[in-house]
Amino acid sequence: MQSRRMAADLFSPDELNDAERVVSRHVPRTPAYTWPEIGAVLGAEVVTKHEDVTPTAAFKVRGGLVYLDRLVRERPTVPGIVSATRGNHGISLAFSGRAYGVPVVIVVPECNSREKNAAMRTLGAEVVVHGADLQESCQHSRVLARELGFEAVPTFHPDLVLGVATYAKELFDAAGPLDAVYVAVGMGSGICGLIAVRDQLGLDTRIIGVCAEGAPAQALTFAAGEVVSTPEARTFVDGVAARQPDPVAARIIRDGAARVITVSDDDTAEAIRAIWRCTHHLAEPAGAISLAGLIQEHERWQGRRVAFVLSGANMDTDMAALVLGGATPQVEPAPAALSA
Repeated sequence: MQSRRMAADLFSPDELNDAERVVSRHVPRTPAYTWPEIGAVLGAEVVTKHEDVTPTAAFKVRGGLVYLDRLVRERPTVPGIVSATRGNHGISLAFSGRAYGVPVVIVVPECNSREKNAAMRTLGAEVVVHGADLQESCQHSRVLARELGFEAVPTFHPDLVLGVATYAKELFDAAGPLDAVYVAVGMGSGICGLIAVRDQLGLDTRIIGVCAEGAPAQALTFAAGEVVSTPEARTFVDGVAARQPDPVAARIIRDGAARVITVSDDDTAEAIRAIWRCTHHLAEPAGAISLAGLIQEHERWQGRRVAFVLSGANMDTDMAALVLGGATPQVEPAPAALSA
């Protein structure tokens, strides 16, 4: 019971209702579809929560909107925000900053996706390219925040969790009783939101986190019961390439998830292709890794009701062509850092 109180106390039911109202001004409720072909292949009734169809093609926009809403209400003298990202976190803040009239500066590593950089610029953010990896980008973002007098936005924050928790509420409202939900684990806002809403609703649904074999920090942390960092995060699934978990998120995941598993990049690439074949939705790697985890464990759920969160669709054109053509993108050894 103590673990459930910890997750549920992240926010109150009233705060979740308020967050739903904030998010709904900009993001329509996303569908939870039961695709027959996926269920037939896995031998279960499988619900897909389609966060790939938000205005930014990813679930993180919900957190950005709630963060900016509180900022303009409670800290109106803050002149702007700065953060670092590999993609969807920055796109979320750019979208939300434009909606609330707040200047946004996003620091990205030199290796970052040109298409994601372009999306942030199109939404009005200033994109600063700095650092060989996201760790260096995060450090530089804090320096910039001090120089500019802007607020530094981390990749894991209570308001970000509260915002993304609205997708969990939508899922549980729409899907009815679920035996399990599979969800990608990067820095943890998505899975923590699921755990908190499940616990507030008093449900018995098991929540399984999924990360990449080449970025196992969250799985290692879950198994050890304490934060375990890794020297690199070598995976093409950049949305889960976390090598140093947030300690608050780690405690919530440890107490509230059934387990955190790892899957290979080959399995994630095949999950992208399976989603395309069965639904004609194009999932980004982190959006499909949850299905890869479900496929890996599908024998556990024969004849039962399960769900996976298709958390985003922001994949570069050249990578999409490569994956849909049957290949798995290869990642060269390099220093890695937290991905957001």
